[in-house]
Amino acid sequence: MTSDHTPERVLVVGGSSGMGLALAGELLAQGTEVTIAGRSPDRLATARHQLTSQNPAAQNPDGRNPDGQHAAGRLRTVVADLGDERDVEQLFEAVGELDHVVTTAADIGGAYQPISTYDIGTARSAIESKLLGPLLLAKHGAPRLAAGGSIVFTSGIAAYRPGPKGAMVAALNGALGSLAAALAVELAPLRVNVISPGWVDTPIWQSVAGDATAATLAAMARRLPAGRIGRTQDIAAAIIALLRNGFITGTVLHADGGHRLV
Repeated sequence: MTSDHTPERVLVVGGSSGMGLALAGELLAQGTEVTIAGRSPDRLATARHQLTSQNPAAQNPDGRNPDGQHAAGRLRTVVADLGDERDVEQLFEAVGELDHVVTTAADIGGAYQPISTYDIGTARSAIESKLLGPLLLAKHGAPRLAAGGSIVFTSGIAAYRPGPKGAMVAALNGALGSLAAALAVELAPLRVNVISPGWVDTPIWQSVAGDATAATLAAMARRLPAGRIGRTQDIAAAIIALLRNGFITGTVLHADGGHRLV
């Protein structure tokens, strides 16, 4: 909380699905004021319905947080494209003052290609959403952050365990650690960190593995020291730890079930 009477204010870019949606839900349950941003109005509308169904106090004027504060109006949605700097500017103009900014957004489908025939044009959306977007969030978001505020980027295991056709994805994920370290120095005392998930059970796997999704995830679960695949709630909890710990900055937090070790 920002004070005894003011809820935390968190912007979650990419909050309409997967890990971002889980984070938004957990923050709402804790009484936080949450804005989720994404490119698709339809997905944002679906996310709002899901989040308010899970957290009735987010839409019920009579609902109260555990500390007694009214919960009405604590969830907002804003359409924004991280690849468009004007969109990012307008996003922060709409949202106003914040305590934390988190981005889980990524559009990396076109980035998986063999290097021998690599088409950079089809990978540009990945570069924009995974690297340039976070940079723009820091550029326009930092002036809106309260003292003690922070920014969290989302990297991934591909930076540390790259696979065939994954050179660009590995490079982008790895670059976020360096970006966060540099910004942690430049923007201090604001904090800048990275969450690096391992394999997490999200809907994106259906587009990656299709009918083989269950078998693919089960095989990885058997390899991992943690003995299972990640859940979106695992990543949400790890991000919240970064938001709340004022002594962590310029750090990559690995929430990967030990994937880097095997």
